[in-house]
Amino acid sequence: MSDREIITSKRTGDSCIHVKHKSGLDVYIREMPGFSTVYALFGTKYGSVNTTFKLAADKEYTEVPNGIAHFLEHKLFENEDCGVFELFARTGAQCNAYTSFDKTCYLFSCTKDYTENLRILLDFVQKPYFTKENVDKEQGIIGQEIRMTNDNPEWRVFFNMLRGMYHSHPIQIDIAGTEESIAQIDADLLYKCYDTFYNLNNMTLSIAGNINADEILAICDEMLRPCEDKGLETVFPEESDTIVEADIREKQSVGASIFQLGYKCLPCSEDFLRKELTASLAVSYLTDASSEMYNRLLTEGIINASFGGEVFAGDGYFSVIFSGESENPDAVRDAVANEIKRISAEGIDEKIFNRIKKATYGDLVRQLCNVTAMASAMINSHMAGYKAFEVVDTVSELTAEDALAFIRNELLADKTVLSVIEKI
Repeated sequence: MSDREIITSKRTGDSCIHVKHKSGLDVYIREMPGFSTVYALFGTKYGSVNTTFKLAADKEYTEVPNGIAHFLEHKLFENEDCGVFELFARTGAQCNAYTSFDKTCYLFSCTKDYTENLRILLDFVQKPYFTKENVDKEQGIIGQEIRMTNDNPEWRVFFNMLRGMYHSHPIQIDIAGTEESIAQIDADLLYKCYDTFYNLNNMTLSIAGNINADEILAICDEMLRPCEDKGLETVFPEESDTIVEADIREKQSVGASIFQLGYKCLPCSEDFLRKELTASLAVSYLTDASSEMYNRLLTEGIINASFGGEVFAGDGYFSVIFSGESENPDAVRDAVANEIKRISAEGIDEKIFNRIKKATYGDLVRQLCNVTAMASAMINSHMAGYKAFEVVDTVSELTAEDALAFIRNELLADKTVLSVIEKI
């Protein structure tokens, strides 16, 4: 019998169940009686950036082609009998999957028969089926997907910015890889990556909704095959703290020119959550719709309501990105730089900061009553190395001084990359 850990927010009292299952899998369960839906994710800490790795028994690191994590995700939806989508369709559930930079997740949502859907999910992810024929077929499908995203202006402006920012880190490579890299993928390589990263000790099940924890754990006992922890280790190339190129522009047939203005920050190996949330509050402060900078740029027609900012961070990378539509992105870059200088010199208005912090806290609390948000939050927090609900507790502790220190120390003029897609 696996031991249960009850994780509780010290701020709100909300809780979930965490079990380190005997198979090696980490299981997170959020019972939400009275809700009509169930949402589940079965994921592995394996994304597009994990191209160099080894197990404890290996003498050397293995390096694999870019895009293989995404390729593998596509192929797991096929088995010898029938397609997985057909199995879920029979129960009335919706299923999907995604590969990001740092994880791959398979998921379903349903309003009935969640136990049957959970069995389908756990079964197909544990049954890879790769052949030369189905791999060759998938290369053509994903190759077409890559060509489509290469023509997508939002995708182009983002990855151009990352290539201007990072010298060596694989974060700069498209999640799907390139047509050249996926041509190197074969069935043997897929099985090697599957056996390495789809070990249950590297995986997480997260499920929320109108469910019963005892039923979930009984299905885990039934469906999960115990795995030996083989000591997986992933590494990344050494990355300079400088940028590659400060200004990157392309022309495309777009209705309005778009831009992404990125600040390359120091990667974070300790207390990642605190830095990420501090950066997020700092970005919200800089882009606040009530600020003088925002309203001046809006009045002058330099930006529109699409202007905003976000934090983009993970293993070995950390950046702040401002983005939107503008026919004068240089003016946006100058305005943001000047605002950072002003705040660094004058400090942060505590009243405005506290308003933004309360709004952020309120959004997080509302997510506690959202089935999809809760299941996603549990798996994201585990894979990022912090506890469920810790995000709510940490936000409540942050101060204006924390945000000011981040702005002063991390948003530096010589670490800035402006990527623009200009309309023809």
